[in-house]
Amino acid sequence: MTDIAAPSVFETVESEVRSYCRAWPVVFERASGSRLYDEDGRPYLDFFAGAGSLNYGHNNPVLKRALLDYLADDGITHGLDMSTTAKRAFLETFRTTVLEPRALPYKVMFPGPTGTNAVEAALKLARKVTGRQTVVSFTNAFHGMSLGSLAVTGNAAKRAGAGVPLHHAARMPFDDYLDGQVTDFLWFERLLDDAGSGLDHPAAVIVETVQGEGGINVARAEWLRALAELCRRHGMLLIVDDIQMGCGRTGDFFSFEEAGITPDIVTLSKSISGYGLPMSLCLFRPELDLWEPGEHNGTFRGNNPAFVTATAALDAYWRDGTLRERTLGRADRVERALLDLCGDDAGTGLAVRGRGLVWGLEFTDGERAEAVCRRAFETGLLLETSGPRGEVVKLLPPLTATDDELDEGLGILARSVRHAAARIAA
Repeated sequence: MTDIAAPSVFETVESEVRSYCRAWPVVFERASGSRLYDEDGRPYLDFFAGAGSLNYGHNNPVLKRALLDYLADDGITHGLDMSTTAKRAFLETFRTTVLEPRALPYKVMFPGPTGTNAVEAALKLARKVTGRQTVVSFTNAFHGMSLGSLAVTGNAAKRAGAGVPLHHAARMPFDDYLDGQVTDFLWFERLLDDAGSGLDHPAAVIVETVQGEGGINVARAEWLRALAELCRRHGMLLIVDDIQMGCGRTGDFFSFEEAGITPDIVTLSKSISGYGLPMSLCLFRPELDLWEPGEHNGTFRGNNPAFVTATAALDAYWRDGTLRERTLGRADRVERALLDLCGDDAGTGLAVRGRGLVWGLEFTDGERAEAVCRRAFETGLLLETSGPRGEVVKLLPPLTATDDELDEGLGILARSVRHAAARIAA
């Protein structure tokens, strides 16, 4: 008789909504730096990095030491929005290492522990300040899974999960969506200027400088500058969603710095805690701070252990430009490797795009991208797909990965692409 393994507790107890565990069907036990280890001790090089939440790697020793010391001293764990020493240290460090060197005047709001909490707060504030309802977002945008965030998200499958109509949002084409055949913002500005267009005057525009879930679509600096100017002329607030691309992912701390713009509102989450602990920020110009006390709140907006690791991360990595220069230098290294890979695979429609240490390798269909990620996992590398059809293999290595680890991951990727091509051809 054939032995049939009993279903795991994940299959019998956990909801069917789980997803990443289906792509990587092992049980992970520990993690360090750029690697995860399953319960059998097998290592996996992590080019997923907690969907961008682990820019400084797993269990970063500097951050871990700060966290352990804080907990050993019975530091506050849960504090709502009470004033604590941990929050004070974070705010002071964030001001001196991030805001003041960039001449950014922002007030800091702790809206809740996740990125979608920050987006919901940004949307609510924009509507409160302007008295208007409509928010413009872009094709292939992703801003979160709660209702307001879904309304400004483009992905049809994710939007369908809402179960209710998603209102008060309008969609415009992202940079190069029309393959350069139409002047930037021609349609958008025409709608704004035409009283018969049917577009209610927007409260705000929300944009990602690099669309991560949308397929690593990179907005040009000049496109972002033109968008900022369009918002200024028409009295719309500009919201930059920097949840995945902030905290150094594109090189600069904020991904919009390259374009030389100053958004009215910025959302941060994922790697702001540095350690993978839940934390998010909504930043905005002081004159927009029209909140009444308690008007927007949440039980877990004061995650003090996250304040501790966030402060340690800022101290360790953002007191100077070392990490920025290292990331930008590695961008060239990754781009060259991916372009070489495309050269090896000429004629199949492979395309490369990215900035800093976020890169995408686009295939003609999602089946092949999925096959590449599956083979990479089998040979010890974690990658995910993105894009509306899952057609883009997405690379998000930790910013702290060594050169050897970066080369190792790129080598596994190249072999996985060739393996998948051979299997599909057969």
